[in-house]
Amino acid sequence: MATTSRSADLTSGPMLQKIILFSVPLAASSILQLLFNAADVVVVGRFAGSTALAAVGSNGALINLLVNLFVGLSLGANVVAARCFGARDEKGVQDTVHTAVALGLVSGVLLAVVGFCTARGLLELMSCPEDVIGLSALYLKIYFIGMPMTMLYNFSSALLRAVGDTKRPLYCLAAAGVINVVLNLVFVIGFSMSVAGVALATIISQTVSALLVTGMLVREEGALRLDLRRLAFHAGTLKQILLIGLPAGLQSTVFSLSNVVIQSSINSFGSMVVAGNSASSNLEGFVYTAMNAFAQAAVTFTSQNIGARKYHNLDRVIRNCLLCVVVTGLVLGGGAALAGNQLLRFYSSDTAVIATGIERLRIICGSYLLCGIMDVLASSLRGLGYSVLPMVVSLVGVCALRLVWIATIFQLNRTPFMLYISYPISWTLTALVHLGCLLVVRRHLRQNQQQTQAA
Repeated sequence: MATTSRSADLTSGPMLQKIILFSVPLAASSILQLLFNAADVVVVGRFAGSTALAAVGSNGALINLLVNLFVGLSLGANVVAARCFGARDEKGVQDTVHTAVALGLVSGVLLAVVGFCTARGLLELMSCPEDVIGLSALYLKIYFIGMPMTMLYNFSSALLRAVGDTKRPLYCLAAAGVINVVLNLVFVIGFSMSVAGVALATIISQTVSALLVTGMLVREEGALRLDLRRLAFHAGTLKQILLIGLPAGLQSTVFSLSNVVIQSSINSFGSMVVAGNSASSNLEGFVYTAMNAFAQAAVTFTSQNIGARKYHNLDRVIRNCLLCVVVTGLVLGGGAALAGNQLLRFYSSDTAVIATGIERLRIICGSYLLCGIMDVLASSLRGLGYSVLPMVVSLVGVCALRLVWIATIFQLNRTPFMLYISYPISWTLTALVHLGCLLVVRRHLRQNQQQTQAA
């Protein structure tokens, strides 16, 4: 098969080195994406006040709720493209490229319409504070106008990631990140546009990154080349993407739903707690995305090796991804928990906001490696072709547990601490069940491999 100019064989050679080389640019890309929102939060917190800070930060859980289903579909595109690439199936890669990009654009338009039309109503359902809801709805509406470009970037970068190319999406985001920061300062300080300014800066910068990474696919040589005239839904490929991506997306959506319920409970404590929670959540995002890069590596590496039928590499891939995520969680999560007071001052100088943020930061970041382990195990199962299993386990072990926790234990002691402690408890239980499932699946694959060799 004619390979792409930046593709990588993830089925041979030193796995730990390849996982790190794959994951570091991916982590940097994800962190740059977070900087879009971090720049929003920092600029409005410093130059537009605590109310504007709460307005921007309180949207995070709701945005994730609406977006994550379609981000899960991009994961499906990643898995299907990686398998076809590992199997040297050029037509399969081509069909995946054109189906995935078409799906990304359609998803983005749908999200734009739904998000824009339902923004205020959804915020009211979340008990958004009265002094914040107007600005929150304005931010949300502008943000969702840019959804077609956001989805286009997610699907296009997922295709590059499937063949081992994580560097070029990083370059695109670096350029867009600089544009975002500059526009934030111009719109908020220069034109006093407050939350509207940071939302507008975000969608302009995301449009830049989407056009750059999609342009790379158009100019690509080999199986990954995108021909815009051939955009279409190929039925067989679309079915494979949906079978893998829908369970992952539904899981993320229900995850976000449980977070929306938690956010609603946090909103009940007032705008100062909302602002502190928002600043802390933004910091946690940097730790999470660094760890999540290794979960995405687990998906891509296991998918390519399954496609190439190199089953003997699977255990090495999973062990090395777990090792990397534990080290990352300990270093970054522990560091953020210890340096929380200094880090939160980047977001606000209000001592009440900082105090409420530190409480969350120490609980979540101090135990974040548990979340990383859970994600790597679930991603490994998806890469092995089992997408429904980790969805069911996660929905019960994380979402249902948190909702039951809020309905029972939290009602007995209504404090932010009792909300935050539900996170590490649910991560631990879910990771243990994922591990048991993975051991059973690997044993089943070994038995099939032995039967094939004997035949």
